[in-house]
Amino acid sequence: MRYASAPVSTHRFQLEPDFTLEDAVAQVDHLARLGVTHLYLSPVLQAASGSKHGYDVVDHSRVAEGLGGDDAFARLVEAAHAAGLGVVVDVVPNHMTTPTPLWLNQPLWSVLREGRQSAYASWFDVDWDAQEGRILLPVLGSSLEEVLAAGEITLGEHEGEPVVTYYDHVFPLAPGSDTDKPLRELLDTQHYRLAPWTVGDSELNYRRFFDVTSLIAVRVEEPEVFDATHQLLVDGVRSGAIDGLRIDHPDGLADPEGYLDRLARATGESWVVVEKILEGDEPLPQTWRTAGTTGYDALLRVGGLFVDPSGAEPLDELSAEVLGTTQDLHEIVTESKRWVVQVMLATEVSRLLRLVARARPDLDPDAVRPVLEAMLVGMERYRVYLRPDTPAGVDDAEELRAAAQRGEQSGSAPLDAGVAEAVLDLALGQGEPVDRSAADEFLVRFQQTCGPAMAKAIEDTAYYRYVRLVALNEVGGDPTRVGVSAEEFHDFAGRLLETWPQSMTTLSTHDTKRSEDVRARLFVLAERHDAWARWVREARELAVPFRSEELDPLTEYFLWQTVVGAWPIEEERLQAYALKAIRESKLYTRWTEPNEAYESAVERFVSGVVTTPDVVRHVETWVEQSAVETRATVLGQKLVQLTMPGVPDVYQGTDVVDLSLVDPDNRRLVDYGGRRERLARLDGGAAPSGLDDEKLLVTATALRTRRAHPESFTGAHATYVPLESTSPHAVAFGRGTTEGVDVVTVVTRLAGRLQDAGGFGDATVHLPEGSWRDALSGTAVDGGPQPLTELVGEGLPVALLLRVRADHDS
Repeated sequence: MRYASAPVSTHRFQLEPDFTLEDAVAQVDHLARLGVTHLYLSPVLQAASGSKHGYDVVDHSRVAEGLGGDDAFARLVEAAHAAGLGVVVDVVPNHMTTPTPLWLNQPLWSVLREGRQSAYASWFDVDWDAQEGRILLPVLGSSLEEVLAAGEITLGEHEGEPVVTYYDHVFPLAPGSDTDKPLRELLDTQHYRLAPWTVGDSELNYRRFFDVTSLIAVRVEEPEVFDATHQLLVDGVRSGAIDGLRIDHPDGLADPEGYLDRLARATGESWVVVEKILEGDEPLPQTWRTAGTTGYDALLRVGGLFVDPSGAEPLDELSAEVLGTTQDLHEIVTESKRWVVQVMLATEVSRLLRLVARARPDLDPDAVRPVLEAMLVGMERYRVYLRPDTPAGVDDAEELRAAAQRGEQSGSAPLDAGVAEAVLDLALGQGEPVDRSAADEFLVRFQQTCGPAMAKAIEDTAYYRYVRLVALNEVGGDPTRVGVSAEEFHDFAGRLLETWPQSMTTLSTHDTKRSEDVRARLFVLAERHDAWARWVREARELAVPFRSEELDPLTEYFLWQTVVGAWPIEEERLQAYALKAIRESKLYTRWTEPNEAYESAVERFVSGVVTTPDVVRHVETWVEQSAVETRATVLGQKLVQLTMPGVPDVYQGTDVVDLSLVDPDNRRLVDYGGRRERLARLDGGAAPSGLDDEKLLVTATALRTRRAHPESFTGAHATYVPLESTSPHAVAFGRGTTEGVDVVTVVTRLAGRLQDAGGFGDATVHLPEGSWRDALSGTAVDGGPQPLTELVGEGLPVALLLRVRADHDS
């Protein structure tokens, strides 16, 4: 279906204490001039004090005070509406945070105080029986005995009631607790168990977000929990203050389809997009009441247009030369998954094991665990979508069976065939379990565990280990897929228009590993692989004085790519990124087990790179020599994203060149004042000066074109028409309605190879009949075959053509 409240385009604001709702109000008129139709806000509900992202919610009943509160939100909505803009809000349905102090999360505080008798006991996903009716809180620096002996736990008072304190942590006491008892005995009578932080991965008995113990899962599948956690936002939609919602990680929910059904009913079918990672050609479930995804599927195809497939083998060879070994991504992913499943998600697997024991007590637990691990390791999607009492679809059944086979083949020992078949039956909702409720719960929880296993193993481990071309190591990406042909892209865009015409598209988000422009810089490596190989060899020679023996070549090569992608970059930023990268890779150091000697070696290397004059010149030389290719890709992928089917989002700051890395680097404050001045200068008739100006010109022109011609982009009769080109270095398509094409996009790809060939020569693109004007350059052209040299070969490497009507200039 099509949604009446759907945006034509959005601009993402990352709200935080240093960029509040009031700060957003000050930018509304600028975004209106830029051409977007909707503001897209990061989570606005009350999060932990000082939160820089908003995903750590503590109170669903109010807008965050640190962002300005309810009144500031109302002022932003008023300002947006006055400027003709709508408002989209990010929703966090999966979890709340376990804040410090805990009383900031009143529902959780109540559960910790009153246990299963709390009015909020149904809110949180807790396996009470696993800890004898208590909730494990892994917050201590050492064992409880050691902490007590050191006098680090004391009694205190909060709002007239006795509490237990441990440094900044505060814990409630159950009603009627005898505070005269010895502390150990007093703690043994509580509805929680204090434990060392090190046991979180193995003993935790509440579901968490991925491996983040401080984020406790919320059971929005319960109607009363859904209502309480969504009331403020639903009321905002009903009142007209909010026009659409972005749903964070729906795969973590017990029943994504049921959740979206309930949300659609509550909001009157408002425009909703979901942060869903689709693997390969996996489709979004057609039964979901959503407008589509948040755009990682589009990001993969748009970026791929500008990657040279002929670079795959040479880059493999260079990687093997630097590393001294050949990498196999499949093996890296499998190894990463097995580690994540066996170590990081051990407590989640144990919970599944307990459910199997209840559903099928005849099965040997020692044989069940390897089957569960194999299935999680073998999954190649974030999850399947099965519901209790609903027959499994053919595709889901095939995926689960294949997952078990893949997991067994990659393991060290064969699985018990009978146990494997029995567990597979449970995962499919089949067979005759002894305990049906346990079987139903297992079916749901297994699916909820697949997503964390995929994300932590692939995005947050393997993608920091595989170094052939790190620009492809992206959320929802496929690093084995080097390049996307024009034909593949056209097919994807056509399917998107047909199936999910109001789905969001994106190039950068708060979760992307690298901004769109860092990736654009790095795509050049595939196109200029020979020059890159020479550059890397010289760079490694220059680094000899500050390369310690502890530094591994994989990390060094990973960082060289990072440096040329993000240059110029301050040492502080690069040091922070390097530390995150090596801890995420988990090869030599981890967040939970830092290797100081190794981390010091990496720190010394990074410092040497950014402070050694010869190295700095070497890096700058590469950036300068690859400027032509980078420019074409920066502008080309932006124009394609902004004019292809879907609702494009412009992540904050990316209307000009943005060289941000993974969060928190990509959440830095944006210089909106500079962007205002730059846009005003361009609007005043000044020619663009440099790539920042050119990207802003392309962005504003495309956004304004969408806003002026919504029927050609998101209207009920919008069309997408691939246009024929006689050059493989140009991609072109038309947008319009069933009455004809009104807007044409033409972009240059692989500009370096094009330059080597002497330019476009007599190559043409076939435009629809009529008269056209390039909105970027003002050039007038006719329909039919037109020389690419005149369109995109001399000035900008992209063109946005608007049909000129007989009665007026459109």
